[in-house]
Amino acid sequence: MDLCPSVKNILLLDSEGKRIAVKYYSDEWPTNSAKEAFEKAIFTKTQKTNARTEAEIAMFESNIVIYKFVQDLHFYVTGGEDENELILATVLQGFFDAVDILLRGNVDKKEALENLDLILLCIDEIVDGGIVLETDANSIASKVASHSIDSGAPFSEQTISQALATAREHLARSLLK
Repeated sequence: MDLCPSVKNILLLDSEGKRIAVKYYSDEWPTNSAKEAFEKAIFTKTQKTNARTEAEIAMFESNIVIYKFVQDLHFYVTGGEDENELILATVLQGFFDAVDILLRGNVDKKEALENLDLILLCIDEIVDGGIVLETDANSIASKVASHSIDSGAPFSEQTISQALATAREHLARSLLK
């Protein structure tokens, strides 16, 4: 077991087992077809369970899989068989809660697809190269939101913090000229 907690993949699938957002950190699935086969197999194994109220844990192909379903979305975090289940569950809960914050409580397939960039940034903030970096949903959501600020929007359409960030950016650019 490594000193740092790690995950092999983070999956967000729809209610039919199709990809919405996935990120693999392991060479265990070298090809895209192997990844899709894993996703289909894990979806088939877990779709009949009732993981709507809290996360469930399953062993699958020598991996620990933690999963949770919300409306028409299925959230999965996979780790090695020697990983700590509580840490994987914390990663899953942080991912779900951050997505919930970013989608303003409207966690469904349509919203997820419309905000796919935020979800992918969210995954990147949680895990880097398989190593768990952050599990606090508020911290993840605030970092993702700060990346997605549109500095080209008129000041009237920006929040105060966004306007200050834009002003700071413009000031820095003018000082560097």
